[in-house]
Amino acid sequence: MTSSTEPTPNSPTAGYSLPSPLPESPVLRAAYRARGAARGLAPMTRAEKDDALLAIADALQVRTKEILDANAEDTARAKAAGTSDAIVDRLTLTRERITAIAEDVRKVAGLPDPVGEVLRGSTLPNGLDLRQVRVPLGVVGIIYEARPNVTVDAAALCLKSGNAVLLRGSSSAYASNTKLVEVLRDAVGGAGLPADAVQLVPGESRESVTELMRARGMVDVLIPRGGASLIRTVVEQSTVPVIETGTGNCHVYVDADADLDMAVEILINSKAQRVSVCNAAETLLVHQEIAAEFVPRALAALADAGVTVHADPAVLALAEGVEADVVPAEPEDWETEYLSYDIAARVVDSLDAAVDHIGLWSSGHTEVIVTRSQPAARRFTKLVDSTTVAVNASTRFTDGGQFGFGAEIGISTQKLHARGPMGLPELTSTKWIVTGDGHVR
Repeated sequence: MTSSTEPTPNSPTAGYSLPSPLPESPVLRAAYRARGAARGLAPMTRAEKDDALLAIADALQVRTKEILDANAEDTARAKAAGTSDAIVDRLTLTRERITAIAEDVRKVAGLPDPVGEVLRGSTLPNGLDLRQVRVPLGVVGIIYEARPNVTVDAAALCLKSGNAVLLRGSSSAYASNTKLVEVLRDAVGGAGLPADAVQLVPGESRESVTELMRARGMVDVLIPRGGASLIRTVVEQSTVPVIETGTGNCHVYVDADADLDMAVEILINSKAQRVSVCNAAETLLVHQEIAAEFVPRALAALADAGVTVHADPAVLALAEGVEADVVPAEPEDWETEYLSYDIAARVVDSLDAAVDHIGLWSSGHTEVIVTRSQPAARRFTKLVDSTTVAVNASTRFTDGGQFGFGAEIGISTQKLHARGPMGLPELTSTKWIVTGDGHVR
């Protein structure tokens, strides 16, 4: 593994200064090294960054067996601890998944470099030239749960956008993340970039997370990825600025004027294509005018996909005679992100009633309307306040890769700086460059 100790004069991280003596805390020492590495990344060209990304992609495939062996340790430990199937699925890497991750890195390498992009500019009447340009955020901390693919996605996006990254995955993926960061650092350092631009936050304890959250001035921004409890903890306890990602209580609303064949297909893809992800549908809403025809079809299709339906009284009544796994909905079902083969279902009186339900219970992630009515689609998209509102398309498209971002750092459900899938531009800030010729005010 590439050394994470202080840089030597001939190392790719040389050329930046570190405080002397360094802090005793391993987490703060890592943050100081990341800060220096961020300065080392600043003058790197797009070609240099892209070469490092391609080296990462190649290394992932060359060293797949090492990664799978480490991942097997984590998955075995998780299964022995009785971890849910959904979480084990998130934790699991396969040869195919590693190939897909490597391909995502190559896609990131092929994307335009956002750093230096001029967003606006002008020449003032006095001849002063103004330009607002994109610049890296600096040091980005990622706190995430049992998804080792995030380790690579986050590193690739941060490197491309000129940021150093501090990765704090969950203890359940510790072996996987340790090996992945080893592979990443070897590739990054070998390509001539600062190896300390990619670091695993030392330690597995909660204290290491707390130290990262309190490293204001050394870490520029934190991005939590995981369940509601993790996100709430980071948002409420961090002194470092946070970009809040959200849970996915996503809705599919089938309108009175829906194509019912299309609605069934979208519903099943949204719910069952992969249940352990934040863009899987968790609630089905059906307009009362087509409920009698659509609900039995939907229940049968969901049953074929192995999905249990938590139904309101109207859906329960329509389930009679249908071979489906249907149980009465409890009040908490409407706010639940199941991440499993479960979905809540309700019949609503109108499009506006569906919007009201979504406004009350949604986590603000992704909502879908299935309809042939353009006025209904326009009203739904105007009234629903979520990061992504889709018309006649699955919730599963809310994803950086699907949006053409190469990968994503997360899906922001807040409204400041970034919202929705976060790609390269969302990992930048801006600065003004003012050019004069002896101008004084």
